[in-house]
Amino acid sequence: MSLTKIDIIESIYEQFGIPKKDCFRIVESLFDIIKDDLDKGNDVMISGFGKWTVKAKKKRKGRNPQTGADLTIDARRVVKFKPSNVLRDAVNSGD
Repeated sequence: MSLTKIDIIESIYEQFGIPKKDCFRIVESLFDIIKDDLDKGNDVMISGFGKWTVKAKKKRKGRNPQTGADLTIDARRVVKFKPSNVLRDAVNSGD
């Protein structure tokens, strides 16, 4: 099962007793801040969690796997995530 935005809001509500409406605004604001910075091409690093970076991919040749037809994949930007050692260790230890 995936952790959803609603799950995060519920968890904040249960831990801090903040009204759900405010929890929703806090989570939305956090995601907006992260999205805005990534859109500007900035890295986003949260200590103990990880780092998001934006990488540019060049235009390249590709192939449609269903038809086998050659095509060109347009240049684009992609978001990469690198977990911190703290997160990696926590995941691998089962904590």
